[in-house]
Amino acid sequence: MKPSVLFVCVKNGGKSQMAAALMRLRAGRDVHVHSAGTQPGGKLNEESRASVERVGGSFDGEEPKPIDPKLLRSVNRVVVIGDEATVEPVKGMKGTIEHWAVDEPSQRGIEGDQRMDLLRDELDARVAQLLAELKA
Repeated sequence: MKPSVLFVCVKNGGKSQMAAALMRLRAGRDVHVHSAGTQPGGKLNEESRASVERVGGSFDGEEPKPIDPKLLRSVNRVVVIGDEATVEPVKGMKGTIEHWAVDEPSQRGIEGDQRMDLLRDELDARVAQLLAELKA
């Protein structure tokens, strides 16, 4: 059975979408990949989209969405990205919840494409590690 992962951030417009796109790029059809937000925004972050596209990933077909409780119970891993979002375990959860604190380049004055590419590269390294764990 294919492993599954749910990436979560607050708005589900940037970081969780980036992680999901990078996992889809790396895993192909070997992993069921989902993303959601604790307080979904109204649109995707275009700088995040462009950064992922620069390495061959895609946000195609995606939009910000809330956490589906049924999905939360069924996935093998829930990955909460950043310091702002929180996901509490729910009764009947099959998987585990982990938190990825990410470096925020904007706190060092880095903005624009450079900021997004640094975030993307950090997320991609973590996605690669997670994929190895899920396939083990």
